[in-house]
Amino acid sequence: MRAMTEAALTILCGEAAATVADTDGRVPAAVLEELTGWAMKPEGWCRGPVCVPVRDDDARVGADGTVDLAAFARVLRLPFATDAGIAVLAESATARAEAMASLEAPDFTLSDVDGERHSLSDLRGRKRMLLTWASWCGCRHELPAWESLQQELEPYDFTIVAVALDSADEAREFVEAVDPSFVALVDPDHVVAERYGLINVPSTVWIDEDDRVVRAPDIAPGDDMFREFTAIDSSVHHDQLRDWVRNGVLPSDDDTVRAEQQPPTADEQQARVERRLAVALVRSDREELAEPHFARASALAPLDWTINRGSMRYRGGDPFGQEFLDFFEEWKAAGRPGYGRTGVDGEPR
Repeated sequence: MRAMTEAALTILCGEAAATVADTDGRVPAAVLEELTGWAMKPEGWCRGPVCVPVRDDDARVGADGTVDLAAFARVLRLPFATDAGIAVLAESATARAEAMASLEAPDFTLSDVDGERHSLSDLRGRKRMLLTWASWCGCRHELPAWESLQQELEPYDFTIVAVALDSADEAREFVEAVDPSFVALVDPDHVVAERYGLINVPSTVWIDEDDRVVRAPDIAPGDDMFREFTAIDSSVHHDQLRDWVRNGVLPSDDDTVRAEQQPPTADEQQARVERRLAVALVRSDREELAEPHFARASALAPLDWTINRGSMRYRGGDPFGQEFLDFFEEWKAAGRPGYGRTGVDGEPR
C-alpha cells in the first residue's frame, strides 16, 4: 500500500468526507472528531462515555493539532485503508455489533437519482421496510412488485425505503421505469450495507415507528421471477409484512431478531473499506491502483455478494456472466451462507 505523500488527502467515513492537507499522513484532530465523533481528551480518545487510553505517541494529538491518521485508526481499531491521496475509515466490528444488538435503526442520509437528499429519520412515526437492491442483480426487475405492495400498504402509514447499492446513473433506468411512490435512494458507497450488516441483495429490514429494527435482515425477492434460482417463495415474506403493517403482528421477538442478525467480523469491516477505497480510485481514473484493493476486499470477505458481485463490473467482469456463475457455485458449495431464513414454500433454509 502506498504511503500518503500527496499534497492533499481526502478522508471518507460513512456519508461524510473531508479534504485536508496531507503532511506525512498527519491530519487535523478536529476533522477526525467531526468525521468519527472521537475527540482527544486527557483520558485518551473519547466518544460519548467511552474512552480509549493512548499508549502510542503517534496516536496523540501534536502541538499543531494534528495526529497520525494510521495510528489513530490503529489505536481505535477502526478499519482503515489508504492509497494515492484517499483514505477510508469505518466503525470497528465491535462497535457495529454493539449497535446492531441495541436494535436501534441507524439513521442515514442519501440522495435520490436526482440528487435530492433524504434521511431515514424523515419518516419516523411510520412503519418502514428498508429494501436494498442493485442494477447488478436480477432484483432490479422486481421494483414493480414492491411498488404494488407500497400502494397496497401505504394507507396503513407504511413506507418502503429502497436503497440501490449503485450510483444514480446505474440505478436511474430502473427507478424511472417504475416512477415509484416509495422512497428510492442510491448508496454507491454501501453505507447502508455496512450499518445494517447487509451482505446480499435484495435484502429487507423492518423498522418500526420508533426507529427500532423489528425484523432482522433477510433475503426477500419482490416476486417469484427468479424463484428457481433463489429457492425462496416471496409470498412468505410479503404475507408476514402485511400482518405486521395491518395488524401489528411480528414474526419474532427482540431476542430472535438479535440472534438472526449477522454482525460483521473485523475482516469483513476491513473488506468494506478496501472495496470503498477501490471504487473511489476507479472514480478518479486510477483503475490500476484499485485492483489490489478489490482483491484484498474479496479475500477478506469471499462470500459477501455486495463486495464480490457488486465489484465485478469495476474489475472488468460481468455480474451476470461466467464470473458470477463461478462465484454462485462457490457460495452454494459453502452451504449458501447468509441470513436468509425462508426457502421455497416457507420451509426454513
